[in-house]
Amino acid sequence: MNYTVRQLRVFLAVAEKGGFSRAADAVGLTQSAVSRGVAELEESLGVRLLDRTTREVVLTPAGHALAPALERLLGQLDDTLEDTRQLGEHYRGRVVIAGAPTISARLMPMYVSACAAQYPEIRLTVRDNVQADGLEQVRVGGVDFGVLIDPLAHDGLTIEPLVTDPFCFVCRRDHPLAQQKTVPWAALDGMRLVLLDFASGSRPLIDRVFGRHGIVPRVVQEMGHSASVFGMVEAGIGASVLPTYSLPLPAASPLVWRPLVPREERRIVMVRRADRSLSPAAAAVWSLVRNLSITAAGPEPEAA
Repeated sequence: MNYTVRQLRVFLAVAEKGGFSRAADAVGLTQSAVSRGVAELEESLGVRLLDRTTREVVLTPAGHALAPALERLLGQLDDTLEDTRQLGEHYRGRVVIAGAPTISARLMPMYVSACAAQYPEIRLTVRDNVQADGLEQVRVGGVDFGVLIDPLAHDGLTIEPLVTDPFCFVCRRDHPLAQQKTVPWAALDGMRLVLLDFASGSRPLIDRVFGRHGIVPRVVQEMGHSASVFGMVEAGIGASVLPTYSLPLPAASPLVWRPLVPREERRIVMVRRADRSLSPAAAAVWSLVRNLSITAAGPEPEAA
């Protein structure tokens, strides 16, 4: 069978109004268009729905059976479409964002707070995972989008930059370089370092910087989280290179941080699958995140 929702609505209007002229006024069509619509529906169904005379239009038994069921079904369709329209207008529903640990700590609270204020009917959920897991969730559709470190491979992804985050040097106060205002990358050559492991999105970037500057560090420990790195550095295992969003340093710790020169940075981006459209709610959150102002990554370093 080949019929349209318009034909169904036209038939129902004729059944309710008892004539083509009144039905035409109700649906905003000409009388001939209404008559043609009913005829096409009857042809598609292979059954007569209306008996027409010069004085009146009456329902056939088939028409009597169809009209109430059709009224119920079209009502359900209208309710469903209205719910969809309101979803688009009022941005209701659940939105899930993937975030890497330092981003979740520094940026996600701002996004969650802003979303609650602007879109109170959206339930914004943050999945806090290492970079590799966050990217995988984006690729398999486990989250709506991610706020992550710019991945080295962009294939199949839509990327939109948010902010840059410079790398810094972290050491104990008794380290020789702690007395300098800035630390040159070249000074790290051969130094004992505690670094983030390769599940972090920062580590490949740090290694690339080492390569560009001809630096061969002695990596003595590789940790999954910046808090673990702080503990190792505090214990004297080695110094570290971390993104500035890892700050502030633990309270009352013997650690200090210094800017690395020349400035090298990672890029924080929004990332989603290129082949999948965002829901109205997710698109609203995407736009909100993109337009929020982000302040500087960290506090000013202490005086040397």
